[in-house]
Amino acid sequence: ENFLQKTSPFSANSHDAFIPPNTLNLHSFTKLMKKLEEMHPETSRDKIMDALLEVRKANKGILSGLSINSIMERTSVVL
Repeated sequence: ENFLQKTSPFSANSHDAFIPPNTLNLHSFTKLMKKLEEMHPETSRDKIMDALLEVRKANKGILSGLSINSIMERTSVVL
């Protein structure tokens, strides 16, 4: 857990950030973003990323260990 927190380039202040494969694999991230964009068509990709950052922060700084459905639900609550 600490390793992921220290080595992740995904910081709470970065709008150009991405979720690195060691936190949530790239295929899952792509799938997650597509579903969130479909669920919230009025919401920009940047706003979705900001919401994902909040979910990550609320989960001790990591997303690993959460299911995609759980991440989607938590992100939707933030949005």
